[in-house]
Amino acid sequence: MRAPRLVASDVDGTLLGADGHPGARLLAVLDRMRDAAVPLVLATGRPPRWILPVCDAIGQRGLCVAANGAVLWDAGADRVLEAAEFDTDTLGEVIAGLRVALPGAGLAVERVRRPGVAEFCSEPGFEHGWPNSDHVEVPPDELTAVPAMKVLARRPGLSSDAMAAAVRDGLGELVDVTFSASTGLVECSVRGVTKAHGLAQAAAHLGVGAEEVVAFGDMPNDLEMLRWAGHGVAMGNAHPELAAAADEVTAHHDEDGVALVLERWF
Repeated sequence: MRAPRLVASDVDGTLLGADGHPGARLLAVLDRMRDAAVPLVLATGRPPRWILPVCDAIGQRGLCVAANGAVLWDAGADRVLEAAEFDTDTLGEVIAGLRVALPGAGLAVERVRRPGVAEFCSEPGFEHGWPNSDHVEVPPDELTAVPAMKVLARRPGLSSDAMAAAVRDGLGELVDVTFSASTGLVECSVRGVTKAHGLAQAAAHLGVGAEEVVAFGDMPNDLEMLRWAGHGVAMGNAHPELAAAADEVTAHHDEDGVALVLERWF
């Protein structure tokens, strides 16, 4: 592949090391890439408010694909450009379906930022997969009060692979389901909304074709993005499904895997 005109990268387990920070070698190649006027698009399951620290760590605030493709966000302007949400009626169907497909699972929703509306709401008993979560606990019926860009289901003790399979069997025509952690957590978006959807929107904004994009990832929520890009790169620590589908497998995220590939061109 020739030098890409756009680089897209997942964040956790890909761009960042195990310590949650970018390495010096990565920062150096990102600086050279910026000098070459090649943009970096962060493509992550994180909501926009959890992406800003990453932007600051790498010294870039550009377009970001957030919430597994449900939101295209301009970090520099702190502005949502595109958003795909479940309306409240569909949200009710999704939550009812999840209670049947995953009995005993706790549920939560992520919402696009609006004045006076809590962004991350969970029902009582939802066990969070991240430390220091900024959720607001609400009664179960309030999960459907406002449109949501993502529904999360958490059931420790089950694998995320098994949970995703159960959701596909039960709600396959209603949602796109994926996961970025293997420990009993799945995330549901509007049907057809994946990181590939969000990255295609970002590329269109930047005037770049899919064949000119290199994308990096490590978990099933990156799968469609790697398939969409002209060159999809799985990390050495990637989920087996991703490694099998990628055009290339690079080194572990803690061993400069992203930098090793980008140094071919920058």
